[in-house]
Amino acid sequence: MDAELEQTLAAIGPRLRALRRDRGMTLEALSAATGISVSGLSRVESGRRRPTLELLIPIARAHRVALDRLIAAPATGDPRVHLTPRRHRNGSVLVPLTQYPGRLRVFKQVIAPKPRKLVTHAGYEWLFVLAGELLLVLGERELTLRPGEVAEFDTAEPHWFGPSGDTPVEILHIFGPQGDKARVRARPAALRRHEPG
Repeated sequence: MDAELEQTLAAIGPRLRALRRDRGMTLEALSAATGISVSGLSRVESGRRRPTLELLIPIARAHRVALDRLIAAPATGDPRVHLTPRRHRNGSVLVPLTQYPGRLRVFKQVIAPKPRKLVTHAGYEWLFVLAGELLLVLGERELTLRPGEVAEFDTAEPHWFGPSGDTPVEILHIFGPQGDKARVRARPAALRRHEPG
């Protein structure tokens, strides 16, 4: 077996362990979801058992990720990410940019004009306008966002968003299912200017 293949196989166990821990899942819970024994899963994660397709397919299915995410197949030289847009009859398009249920989910959306209907649900949303104008209704308030502007809000508040006029609006949309917020690490430029240097 060549060194590159050996290295790829050796990296699978730690990757499986990290993925399981990121999801807050125990070996017992993963065992129940996959039908693979706890000891079998533990041996694969520690590298004492060679991962096979019979093991990796149920694990990928349980985590709802593509098999190549578990394997980290060597690069093919094509850097493009192949995304599958979901098209709606009204002309809207939703492109999921993440595939990790239970975590922050990111979408690119083109929203066609649609009727207003305020909704509430658990979670937290962050909207960044790429093109067009977005009308955001939060309870009694109406806000118009233009390209480069951002809004974030708790989805327990009645809300609706869509184009402010009769042309579509394009946005990046981050949704945290348990009220998770997007974390912005950079400080605003105004604060940086006033810091002692």
